[in-house]
Amino acid sequence: MFKNILLATDGSEHAFRAAIKAAEVAKLSDDANITIIYVVDGSTSKSDVLSDGSKEAVYERRLRKIRPTEEILKQKQINYTLEILKGEPGPEIVRYANKQHFDIVVIGSRGLNKLQEMVLGSVSHKVAKRVECPVMIVK
Repeated sequence: MFKNILLATDGSEHAFRAAIKAAEVAKLSDDANITIIYVVDGSTSKSDVLSDGSKEAVYERRLRKIRPTEEILKQKQINYTLEILKGEPGPEIVRYANKQHFDIVVIGSRGLNKLQEMVLGSVSHKVAKRVECPVMIVK
């Protein structure tokens, strides 16, 4: 059924719940693989380095956001890979998903940036409108 699954994450509680659902979907197939995608928002990456002092510290902080998602997949014995990309999250997830031809995209309904969500619309909404495969939005 769904063997090639894209899981978008930003470290939020909704993304964590999306990881649980993605693992459940992956368990329905013997050879499913999940690709975790984390998009570093280009508009905040420079200020992150300035506030944290080094690229290494920023990178480690980003990995800490992703670790709970990886732990879920490890516990459920799901094969996964991790992709960290740079850009605007919505369009970057859409571009990556359409280029790689995933069977389904799983994404949380809300992320970490509430102001951007109210002003520009949610990333999950943008993804659902533009991705060429089914999208599961997890509350």
